[in-house]
Amino acid sequence: MEDDAPVIYGLEFQARALTPQTAETDAIRFLVGTQSLRYDNQIHIIDFDDENNIINKNVLLHQVGEIWHISTSPADKGVLATCYNKTSDTKVMTCAAVWRMPKELESGSHESPDDSSSNTQTLELLCHLDNTAHGNMACVMWEPMGDGKKIISLADNNILLWDLQESSAKAVLSSSAALEGKGQLKFTSGRWSPHHNCTQIATANDTTVRGWDTRSMRQIYCIENAHGQLVRDLDFNPNKQYYLASCGDDCKVKFWDTRNVAEPVKTLEEHSHWVWNVRYNHSHDQLILTGSSDSRVILSNMVSISSEPFGHMVDDDELSDQEDQHQEEKIKEPLQDSVIATYEEHEDSVYAVEWSSADPWLFASLSYDGRLVINRVPRALKYHILL
Repeated sequence: MEDDAPVIYGLEFQARALTPQTAETDAIRFLVGTQSLRYDNQIHIIDFDDENNIINKNVLLHQVGEIWHISTSPADKGVLATCYNKTSDTKVMTCAAVWRMPKELESGSHESPDDSSSNTQTLELLCHLDNTAHGNMACVMWEPMGDGKKIISLADNNILLWDLQESSAKAVLSSSAALEGKGQLKFTSGRWSPHHNCTQIATANDTTVRGWDTRSMRQIYCIENAHGQLVRDLDFNPNKQYYLASCGDDCKVKFWDTRNVAEPVKTLEEHSHWVWNVRYNHSHDQLILTGSSDSRVILSNMVSISSEPFGHMVDDDELSDQEDQHQEEKIKEPLQDSVIATYEEHEDSVYAVEWSSADPWLFASLSYDGRLVINRVPRALKYHILL
């Protein structure tokens, strides 16, 4: 029985890194990375059994430091990357590495682990993304439609394109670009576009959003002062190739058409504090998730700028004359944008929201106190979109 009630899982450590297991499209699975200063950090593999509404978890040791960012290979269920803090000679560096999880944990499964297997296991290090020359790593992005061999990392003011070779045991730097200008230039985040044959990425630094061509490593567009304060996150519309969402410390979420960056196409002002995360739904791009340090998760329905602004298209043959006329009137009017739901299950800053890779109606949110909440799109809206 499908139920709209949230399912909550508590980690014993603080956490801010969350990702769906991108290559797993059958089982609902998320990975969470912890931030403990005192203990070995962990990656929690969260399997959600939606028939019984329960969470099964496995824990992997990540013995190298607090996890700031986590991402998974689009092609190999066992491979992931983390950005983590490492202290050497009293200096703290944020490094990045590619890891493999134990074979038996690669696929999402609904069996509860028996006692013998719930002993904590360790991640196998495949390779480091060497950043000694480039500075602190902000994030690692995988080529979205790729074979899991191409990744980009953002380190301080550098964009680094890596080639993973020999079953990912070696990372070769194939090209790079640097941000130039005055002041301390640092990337905060980036996204790899699924469009244009995966040859474009977008990056955020300070209040600016930039687009880059990964073939020439040259800038292709620049949205200066995209936000009044720091830009925290970006995401591409999966179905409309020039559409990009951004969010930041001015409490706003903005939607851009990268062909004309003078003004945002739309702005959302629903949060009362920094917006850390914005995510488009992979299947229904009008559904937008945002998470903020106001402790709230907001689900918005941005129909007017979606790939189906006039609603679900109905075949003419299905309609009688009277319905036909009514339908035509309806089609001329784009549907209205609205906030669908505000989720208040968190008591601390929400640093991450992510849609499931396996179920388009399900999403997870993570707050700094280690609370992971799994929620569903309200059923009424789901049927409204589908029917």
